[in-house]
Formats: sequence, C-alpha cells, structure tokens
Amino acid sequence: MKSKQLLVSVFVLVFVGMANAQLNKYKYIIVPKKFDAFKEQNMHQTSTMIKFLFSQEGFTTTYDDLLPEDLASDRCLGLVADLEDNSNLFSTRTTLVLKDCNGAEVFRSIEGRSKIKEFKAAYRESVSNTFAPIKSIGYSYTPKDEKTAKKESETVTVSFKDDVKSVNKQPDSKVVQQTATQEEQSYKSVEPVASNITKSVEKKPAENNVLYAQPTENGYQLVDSSPKVVLKLIKTSVDNIFLIDDDTKNGMVFKKGEKWVLEYADGNGKKQEELNIKF
Repeated sequence: MKSKQLLVSVFVLVFVGMANAQLNKYKYIIVPKKFDAFKEQNMHQTSTMIKFLFSQEGFTTTYDDLLPEDLASDRCLGLVADLEDNSNLFSTRTTLVLKDCNGAEVFRSIEGRSKIKEFKAAYRESVSNTFAPIKSIGYSYTPKDEKTAKKESETVTVSFKDDVKSVNKQPDSKVVQQTATQEEQSYKSVEPVASNITKSVEKKPAENNVLYAQPTENGYQLVDSSPKVVLKLIKTSVDNIFLIDDDTKNGMVFKKGEKWVLEYADGNGKKQEELNIKF
C-alpha cells in the first residue's frame, strides 16, 4: 500500500513538473466566445468563467476574435482553450483542453463534476473543478531565445487522459485589437483604439456596513441589517473563493489576507470593493 501511494505521489510530481515546463512556453490563453459543445455564445457563462479563472492563475487571456498584435501575427504564442461537455441527466461533467496552433492537444484537465440542478451554477462548479491541476502548476511565461526557437521542432503534450505526444508548430496571421476585460464579454469587432483601461479603485467598507452570510443550497446569501439580500454567492472548489450569482454582473468574492474583497467589472474597467462579511 505504501509503495502504491509513493508511486502515485511521484507520478503527480512528475506530471506537475512536465505541465509547468510545457505551459510556461506559451504567452497567451485564447478563449472562444462559443465552445463547440454549446449552441450559444458564452452559454452558462462558460467563456467568461474560463477567461477569469485563467487570469486568476497568472495567464494572459484573450478572446478568439480580439487577438493582441503579436499573437495575431504568430498564433503559436498561445494555446486555445476548449471545453468538452459530457453531462448527463444526473450530473454536469466538463473537461478543459488546451490545444496549440496546429490544433494538437497540449494539456487535458481532470473531469470537473457537479450535481447542482440549476445549469449556470452547475457549470460554474464543474468548470472551477477542472482548474484543480492548473492551480498546482505555478505558471510563469518564459520567452524562448532565438537559438532555442530555431532548434525546437516539436513540443510535448501533457494529459491526464493520454500518453505524451509530439506535434509541430506552424504560425497563422490575423490582426484584431484586444479590448475585452477579464470578466466582461464583448461580442463585436473593433478597430484599434487608444486604451481606456483605468486603474481599479479599492473601496473600503464602513465599519457598521456589516453583511451577514446565510447558507443556501449552493453557497451563501449576504444580507444587511434591514435585512436585505445584497449579494448571492456560489461556492467553488477553492476555499474562500465564491462566484457572484447575478445575471447583470460578473465577478468574484475572495479572501485576501484577513479581508473579503468583491472584484467585478463595469464600463470603466475592473473594480475592487472591500466587504465586511460575518459568517
């Protein structure tokens, strides 16, 4: 039994090391606004959710029709995210796959599962669960020097499902200006314009502005002293990180040190607001 546990531990360490070395080669994660598994754009908020979670782990993310100039001229700088949907009547099941510029699979996550009945909440939990291995990788982009780039003719594929594969890389070209934020989805093409991104302003709560967390089926609802429901939160697979259950606002509530922070996007960019939550 101990030998088996040791073997599993060694495998996990080797996998994490290989995945770290492989993903560090790529500067961008390209997120489609519509995955092949779904009929509509950003269905169940899957596109915005995946883009936000990758950004939280230090990746530079972009939507597939809003590529930065360097990525547009060399698509091999980025990996394309794909979400496979294997859901059935009893549970929501998704798997996250990353593919290179040739469409070859570079990374496959574990299968995320959820038994929540409401679709949007179920996909949020399932997609969040697929990020468990990515959170342990510790991604940091490492640009290749010219000598390494010329010599390298193949890459290594890391997957929970398949053995290691070798694939060749080939550039593509397309120039579109990136304007989307981490959480907010924009669906129209735009001409290059000057950046209007403003630095987020962190708001601190008033000392008496306490929000009380009341447990719900999927997480918590935050109520003030009225009592009035101010926010509804959905649990994720990560401790102290909750998604906002709001059709008009995309964002998260997470613990930063000893403080709770609400992070969301509006027309002026990303915002942060400190919350005084009592659980």
